[in-house]
Amino acid sequence: MTAVSALRPRAAPRKEVRRPLSARLIGLVVLLAVLVLACALSVALGKRDVPLGSVFQALFHYDPDNFVHNVIADRVPRTLVGLLAGVALGLAGTMMQGVARNPLADPGILGVNAGAAMFVVLAIQLFDFTSAGQFVWFSFVGAAVAAAAVYAIASAGRAGATPVKLALAGAACTAALTSITMALLFLNVDTYDSFRFWQVGSLANRGWDVIGPLWPFVLVGTVIALATGRLLNGLSLGDDVARSLGQRIGLSRLVIAVGVVVLCGAATSLAGPLAFVGLVVPHLARAAAGTDYRWVLPYAMVIAPILLLGADIIGRLIEGNGEMQVGIVTAFVGAPIFVYLVRRKKLAEL
Repeated sequence: MTAVSALRPRAAPRKEVRRPLSARLIGLVVLLAVLVLACALSVALGKRDVPLGSVFQALFHYDPDNFVHNVIADRVPRTLVGLLAGVALGLAGTMMQGVARNPLADPGILGVNAGAAMFVVLAIQLFDFTSAGQFVWFSFVGAAVAAAAVYAIASAGRAGATPVKLALAGAACTAALTSITMALLFLNVDTYDSFRFWQVGSLANRGWDVIGPLWPFVLVGTVIALATGRLLNGLSLGDDVARSLGQRIGLSRLVIAVGVVVLCGAATSLAGPLAFVGLVVPHLARAAAGTDYRWVLPYAMVIAPILLLGADIIGRLIEGNGEMQVGIVTAFVGAPIFVYLVRRKKLAEL
């Protein structure tokens, strides 16, 4: 250690934020109630608004001859897609930030969603796949390839995969993969017309044919994610401390990576490459639940679909007869928060 480095003031250790168990439980219950309300509003609002009372009546006492009930039934798949995609992106973003100890980690920023989207479009172009059950496997492969590429690029050099290098590598890979995806779409006008709204991220025009093949993947990814709370708590202490406590670092990261790939691949297949949801939600969850990932993950799992369904509702209301796609709304909300996080020096590492 040099004399200059010895005289430098050391950064204060990160204080653990603790929340009483009762406060965490109450907060989670309140968020679940808000999520139920968001789901109800998502079904009730649209080109033809319906009363909330009719929504609950249609769900529990459906009458196929009732026109309003049929309108509600047509909107339920869209709401379920937002619910599933939100859960997947919230958990994936939280795990990515935890395992990388990087507050800027996000499936959209680090190129995972872009890789999944590119492979989906590639599958459509080469094999004429049209259903989610067919191209979901390509989505998983694309997510895994993009994640591996970003980490490999960021790991080059002496310092290794630092938070800043991961963000820069992810941004570069996202730009490259998105350019390739758009080129593939422009080569085929029919494919572009069919998937242009999916490309910017949308919950519209999603039916049971999309939900059916993908909800099991979201369920499996959710189980994996919720089981990684202790692993993420150990990794947040640093590799040396986690290893001294008996944690197998390589296996822990592999399990977390599998969960991230499954969730990101499913979310991209469901709603397209939605940006910033996985970036913003973990910070909101940590602010509400503290630093224990056993609580941060459930909070993120509830907050993310609230944000996504809320953005979808806003997109429907501000466009009058039409609607603004949810991916555009989330980008408007998430971009300023991303700039704020980048400028905060205290958030350079989790």
